Amino acid sequence: MKELLRSNDAVLLSYVGALLEEADIGFIVADTNMSVLEGSIGILPRRVLVENERIGQARSLLTEAGIGHVISEEKG
Repeated sequence: MKELLRSNDAVLLSYVGALLEEADIGFIVADTNMSVLEGSIGILPRRVLVENERIGQARSLLTEAGIGHVISEEKG
């Protein structure tokens, strides 16, 4: 899985999840349980991870939806 984005904005994460589900792109939201360690103050970002072979499609989907600015930069 590859990182598509990271954010602590619950609304953004929900919206991205809905877009990915509608496009039938497999994903997970990692680090959701970190709030237990941080004291539930919401400062640690959650990561949206997408299937390796669908990352390009997921990036295009977010760009078309007008939220391409939230996409994590590619590493490596």
